[in-house]
Amino acid sequence: MKVAILGGGVAGISTAIALKQRGFDVVVYERHQGPSNMGAGIVVWPNAAFVLDQLGVLGEVVAVSGYPEKMQRFSKQGENLGAIDIDAINQQMGYASVSVLRKDFQDILLDQLASLGVAVHYGHTVSHIETAASGDAVAVFQDGTPICADVIVGADGRMASAARLYVHGDNAPVYQGFINWVGVYESEEPTFEAIAVEDYWGVGERFGIVPITKNKAYWAGGVACAELGPNNPAAYQAELHDLFGDWPEPVQQMVERTPVDRINKIYVHDHDPIPSWHKNNLIVIGDAAHAPLPTSGQGACQALEDAWHLANILGDKPQDLHQAWVKFTELRVAKTSGITMAARGFASSLFNPDENFCAARNENSKNTDFAQVAAAMARGWSQYLPLSADGDTSV
Repeated sequence: MKVAILGGGVAGISTAIALKQRGFDVVVYERHQGPSNMGAGIVVWPNAAFVLDQLGVLGEVVAVSGYPEKMQRFSKQGENLGAIDIDAINQQMGYASVSVLRKDFQDILLDQLASLGVAVHYGHTVSHIETAASGDAVAVFQDGTPICADVIVGADGRMASAARLYVHGDNAPVYQGFINWVGVYESEEPTFEAIAVEDYWGVGERFGIVPITKNKAYWAGGVACAELGPNNPAAYQAELHDLFGDWPEPVQQMVERTPVDRINKIYVHDHDPIPSWHKNNLIVIGDAAHAPLPTSGQGACQALEDAWHLANILGDKPQDLHQAWVKFTELRVAKTSGITMAARGFASSLFNPDENFCAARNENSKNTDFAQVAAAMARGWSQYLPLSADGDTSV
């Protein structure tokens, strides 16, 4: 069975690996001219670590990663708002959580794909997808070249997915009213006493720092913004200094000491959940199917789950695509929709511009039972995966 995958990001590459390992003939097409890394880094939570283990790359990822011990919340003034114990999540799910730069992560996946003999064909932008007389989907590239395959996997992202348009009739992402500046910080001198996520909350503003080593981290500074605007890299540091110049020292250090060529500005979009992800022989996955906000912490993790489930289901039902697609979407829709909506709720709280609301939010955080929060996160992320409570978190 020949499988054509549209998109060379985390969803597309991990799915290509999983399908190739199951014996499928796989080819990957990517619109960019080379590997692209929009974000700065990711936390590989235990559900994603499980999938990476199945793909045979967990050890390599861990080798370039850090082990965050907690997610510590602070107010803009540095007041302690409580912390989530990451080790408690790890213990319940049976794998360790690690923090890694997105480029390093993507490179490892690409190396594994290459070792399996699968190439990524860059510079292939899909113009549209149409239905052939046979009833199968056909992807047509901008140069007019059609691509026919037994299965087409649409992993072509959230912003302009031709696959989502074909399935759903609408692929317009939803702007959620805030901007993220994301960056990668590296220093020759130790900066972080502990490998712990630091999350600072302001009024309509938020700054998060995720250390990977004592002298390397990725970060995101966000602010509520009603309208889309221009991106001017030369202005990024000035914009960040204006917003975060009086925030606690760790925030100021990230802003002032990250070179502009390692900062990106993103007007953050997601997608409304949809009930069906398939049409004919085409299935959408990853951000094309379910694109949660970064406040979910699960974007790449859920893309990896898609890869594992899709390979298993398609491997079991290769001659009955309709039943395979139905089973896959029934398995994935509820979980990913819940993550998307929870991320929207969290974002609306973080980027609320009302000072009284934010003061009450911070007080509520201080009074939160974080042991219950960690347990709930572990339960939710473990759904439909063979993860057991109090498992071995060694890697």
